[in-house]
Amino acid sequence: MKRALFNIIFAKILKSVEIVGNRLPHPATLFAIFAVFVLLFSGLGDLLNWSVVHPGTQEVVRPVNLLTVEGLHKIILKVVPNFTSFAPLGIVLVAMLGVGIADSSGLLGALVRLLVLSSSERILTFIIVFAGVISNLASNVGYVLLIPLAGIIFHTMRRHPLAGMAAAFAGVSGGFSANVVIGTVDPLLAGLSQEAARIIDPSYTVNPTANYYFMFVSAFIIALIGTWVTEKIVVPRLGEYKGEKKAEKLTKLSRLEKKGLVFSMITFGILLFFILLGIIPQGGYLRGSGGGILHSPLIEGVIAFIFILFGATGMVYGVVMGKFKSDTDVVKSMAGSMKTLSMYLVLVFFAAQFVAYFKWSNLGIITAVKGADVLKSLNWGVIPTMILFVIFSGLINLLMGSASAKWAILAPIFIPMFMILGYSPELSQVVYRIGDSITNIISPMMSFFALIIAYFQSYDSKAGLGTLVSTMLPYSLFFFLGWSLLLIIWILLGIPLGPGAGLFYSI
Repeated sequence: MKRALFNIIFAKILKSVEIVGNRLPHPATLFAIFAVFVLLFSGLGDLLNWSVVHPGTQEVVRPVNLLTVEGLHKIILKVVPNFTSFAPLGIVLVAMLGVGIADSSGLLGALVRLLVLSSSERILTFIIVFAGVISNLASNVGYVLLIPLAGIIFHTMRRHPLAGMAAAFAGVSGGFSANVVIGTVDPLLAGLSQEAARIIDPSYTVNPTANYYFMFVSAFIIALIGTWVTEKIVVPRLGEYKGEKKAEKLTKLSRLEKKGLVFSMITFGILLFFILLGIIPQGGYLRGSGGGILHSPLIEGVIAFIFILFGATGMVYGVVMGKFKSDTDVVKSMAGSMKTLSMYLVLVFFAAQFVAYFKWSNLGIITAVKGADVLKSLNWGVIPTMILFVIFSGLINLLMGSASAKWAILAPIFIPMFMILGYSPELSQVVYRIGDSITNIISPMMSFFALIIAYFQSYDSKAGLGTLVSTMLPYSLFFFLGWSLLLIIWILLGIPLGPGAGLFYSI
């Protein structure tokens, strides 16, 4: 009775969130509105003579009024440079060119199928969740392929198909930021973090590998937690499947698909050999000046390697499968990946203007110093502050689905603020990524939420928002607890978040 009452109340709360979220303007429109507000507040701050003392230079910082003739000229002349020089733009475009080849060729889909189908029944749930976690390498392939495939697998094994889809969805969306290799989300968020960090330190660089160590470990932690929740909570709750839909036959990889994978892996091995040859020897050609690895072309130019690795292996697979019969087919696959970014380009245009105005007006540093003063007065310390930021990011995610859109708004505020408090941009970014991931699976604003409901309805016609949320809520709660515990341990041990990416920052 109590559980039923809780589900009803929780469903009503989420319905209210859905209504409010649906009434919000498009993220691109929000950035345009925020940009206008920055202009207005720059004038207001100048009128009211706001000021703070820069913690690094000890200089008095005042707002720069952009509602002047000089401000107008700057706004007009910098519209194009703001857009074209926006750090995440080129990074995402180049990465997606390579990923687009691999995705269009069918290589990524085949790898996911191979990973799931080659697993024994005893560890199948773990493999499904883990496959979901690493599927974010290929943007939407986890949503489109793995989740319905997991339902088929569970159904074939006479287990409840909704439990299989829930496990896959938990990995794909709840473990969105975690991975064992650098994915497209890493450079995207790193670019935004770098733009924000330069409000305080104009020379600061955030590498795409900034959170790699933490996210590598997180991939296995999320897979383990997701497996436990599936087997101990979701499967017993759903019970035996009594629906009318008959189990489908799960097709294995064809001989041609296996041949394509073999040749792709050979190609990957050759490329990896040349990469290692350039980085392992002391005088390797991929090492940086002075023979270092941290600031080497491999680390700082990781996007080029993502493009080459995905592009080359994808081309080989596509040629073997007959998907790519000429260079035109390859170019078309790259163009297709660009089409998926059309909305992102619009979003970036307005986000770039907002970030630029925020920086020009000095409102970023003023907000950061004021906010840091408040947090200093609370004297909570790093762990409570970061856990609070996880919760805050998770709540914001219930209203706004896009990870990059939210971070473009939050980064210019929180990264400078935390830098003043002594916390690194890389730490702020990893904490945001935790919060952004844990509520994806219960957020109606997540772009694939309606699709997941449709998947559920294919096995249960009565399934709806409440079914999905009540099924996924345990994952969300335990992901929060597990990831927060990992973060606390990481901070206490002082482990770097990635190559050269410490936890703290000194002005």
